[in-house]
Amino acid sequence: MISSRGDGLGFAAYSPDSQIRARLWTWDDKEAIDRTFFLHRITRALAFRQAFINPQSTNAIRLIHGESDLIPGLIVDRYADWLVVQFLASGVERWKEEILDILSELVPVRGIYERSDVEVRKLEGLPERTGLLRGQDMPDRIQIEENGLSFWVDVRAGQKTGFFLDQRDNRLRVRQLSKDKDVLDCFSYTGGFSLSALAGGADSVVAVDASPDALSILRDNLQLNQLSSGHVQCVQGNVFQILRQYRDAARDFDLIVLDPPKFAVTASQVEKAARGYKDINLLAFKLLRPGGILVTFSCSGGITPELFQKIVADAALDAECDARIVMRLFQAADHPVGVNFPEGAYLKGLIVNKESGDR
Repeated sequence: MISSRGDGLGFAAYSPDSQIRARLWTWDDKEAIDRTFFLHRITRALAFRQAFINPQSTNAIRLIHGESDLIPGLIVDRYADWLVVQFLASGVERWKEEILDILSELVPVRGIYERSDVEVRKLEGLPERTGLLRGQDMPDRIQIEENGLSFWVDVRAGQKTGFFLDQRDNRLRVRQLSKDKDVLDCFSYTGGFSLSALAGGADSVVAVDASPDALSILRDNLQLNQLSSGHVQCVQGNVFQILRQYRDAARDFDLIVLDPPKFAVTASQVEKAARGYKDINLLAFKLLRPGGILVTFSCSGGITPELFQKIVADAALDAECDARIVMRLFQAADHPVGVNFPEGAYLKGLIVNKESGDR
């Protein structure tokens, strides 16, 4: 890149088919973009995880988080003895083999698997790709450990790269809040929040998800952790419809977790997404017992923290209840946010207490 005066500004990866035409590699116009460049960036990303993530707490972490690790478009997650990678931009796709060689040298694992089967690849003019890239082929499921719990992960067919690693700290928070409570876990996926609630002493858990395959893994995760399935009801179906059925049946809960998928993929979808977030939070407030706790999230980048709080506040207003924010929640430390890349703060969460008295 050069200025209008011809001065060097740095180097960027050019994506001719993307609306984001250039993704910055470096502001140093004398720094070569070569194998040494990626070796330095990857080494620095790994050192950051060693400093901020306790290896005793988990063997599943994000090792490289795109722009916030100064490698735009590259995602690398570790699940026990396997790496799962996503190449989401033209720049890292160009350097794919070199990046894989460096990962193989620095992170001794049994194999590296690709999950570049996401919509953003199309926006880059790249085909979707999945499959083994290095080493041994993976088993159908990988067992990981997190805060004393074990989980099966389906890397090939699971959401994202197989598991929601960014919610690690928030699962622990739910575990701390769940003792003696009746818990409703919406969009439960394979049971991260459900198992955390049970491990925290919840009296009962209702796990709702649209995917029968995810609920099947949830049941297997219960067995893996020797947690009684008698305390868990798995409900397969549309969460919005199920919550309306519970409202009409006057069911109620002490703690509700809302961890929906991304409602707004692009900025043009924010208004529609806001309606969806309000609807689901309104239903949750109606299902909460007085004094109950709502743990609610948005992972839509276009929904700002201020807008999300307003959505939840409007939902409480329409539910005719008073509520207060107890805590704000974010993505785990292995999903850092560069100070020059605020868009990286995609995960927004609130712990909200529903007032116990009449309005």
